[in-house]
Amino acid sequence: MSATHEDGDGEGLFPGGEADDGLLADALLEEELRQAAAILDPVPAALRTIAVEAYALRDLDARLAELTFDSLVDSLPVRGEETPPRMLTFQAGAVTVDVEVGDEGLIGQVLPPGPAEVEVLSGPRPRARLTADDLGRFAGEAPPAGPFALRLRTGGEVVVTEWLRA
Repeated sequence: MSATHEDGDGEGLFPGGEADDGLLADALLEEELRQAAAILDPVPAALRTIAVEAYALRDLDARLAELTFDSLVDSLPVRGEETPPRMLTFQAGAVTVDVEVGDEGLIGQVLPPGPAEVEVLSGPRPRARLTADDLGRFAGEAPPAGPFALRLRTGGEVVVTEWLRA
């Protein structure tokens, strides 16, 4: 059922000129609640920006790399190490990204090997920009905090990983 609004008196809200009081009351209540939430508990501007960037990925032609291995899920616990680094593998076509996230930071490798620009997208913090060498290796000193994703530019190709919690 589609509604069109012709004027402020409620006429023309529904086909045939008959207003359904229940649906109209629900719509008005929903709008009042939306306005109250916007005033009493607004979405922080930084969070809104992060959400929009995560949704748009900034690169409409970017390929989404699928998580194919996560040591938190796919591996057995190792004795002796209290907090082992998290190992992740992402795949997008012929491009593979292996990443290790630990207390000392983030290290990884892009395969097939070659130079690449790597951006660590991580919440409201400024993006860490890393450079992969000719062997595809990259490293960053600060581990990502909270949700993060990687954006890689290898030659003419752009690959974006899924968002994960550090």
